[in-house]
Amino acid sequence: MESLYSVKLSKLVEEYSLDVLRKGKGYEKCLIRTEDVNRPGLQLIGFFDYFDPMRLQVLGKVESTFLEGMTAEERRKSFEQLLAQDIPALILTRGMEPFPECMEMAEKYDRTLLCSQDTTSAFMGALISGLRTYLSPRITRHGVLVEIYGEGVLILGESGVGKSETAIELIKRGHRLIADDAVEIKRVASHQLVGSAPELIRHYMELRGIGVVDVRRLFGVSAVKDEANIDLVVNLEQWRDGAMYDRLGLEELNTTILDVQIPAITIPVKPGRNLAVIVEVAAMNNRHKKMGYNAAQAFTEQINKHFDEAMAAQAQQDDEES
Repeated sequence: MESLYSVKLSKLVEEYSLDVLRKGKGYEKCLIRTEDVNRPGLQLIGFFDYFDPMRLQVLGKVESTFLEGMTAEERRKSFEQLLAQDIPALILTRGMEPFPECMEMAEKYDRTLLCSQDTTSAFMGALISGLRTYLSPRITRHGVLVEIYGEGVLILGESGVGKSETAIELIKRGHRLIADDAVEIKRVASHQLVGSAPELIRHYMELRGIGVVDVRRLFGVSAVKDEANIDLVVNLEQWRDGAMYDRLGLEELNTTILDVQIPAITIPVKPGRNLAVIVEVAAMNNRHKKMGYNAAQAFTEQINKHFDEAMAAQAQQDDEES
């Protein structure tokens, strides 16, 4: 599926340590826009229905063994049919040497040939995962993203409500900052969001009255992280007298970001409340819920059981008296 975003082929070559056997036309400017990768098995025998030339083509041990059983003329025809297509690159895995007919057709049609030392399955898994990250849908939200006990917590709220102050206290308590002020959010899977900071402001934080501080230099590299999954959304809002706030936690609320539902809570801000501790507990409680334990439900069941037993005892006493 074609994405609105793209990644340079040369960047993938560098990231996955690919050997460049031949640079084709437009190699430096070649952009990959689809996360799908193709192993051209059927194409080697001439079947090109539904073939997508925008995909990277990966030739593994199975395809190589099949080609070895062909004559030189048959291999030349197979590679000519494949490389006549306007593909971004043909990648050989397991460090395999290209067939002479492959190099011949690559020269004829000016195609890029690359080689990976990894096994086909391992390479394709890593490549598809990387392409999903590069090409995934994304938005930018105004907020702060911190990692608390392994839980990615996105703190949202109006400007000046105390998001950065809460985050700096969490950092002092041993947790890690991912992004302050602007959080880039990507949907890397159907139910998974990953947040990071724009490169320009990564590891920096703005504190009113102090200014911009470098969290990595002040607190050390253990206080920052480049990206994290978003597991919980915390909305900070000014305390409103008379407003109804959830006191038991039975109501399951969610925030939808990029069509993914994320558990969400609202914390009212009031002088004297230690927001960092509250957010920390919220993250721990969210982790417990994911592990199958809901304190609010357990408490409610315990209360209901107590009342049921009390009513049963009262009914029994009434029967005895009558």
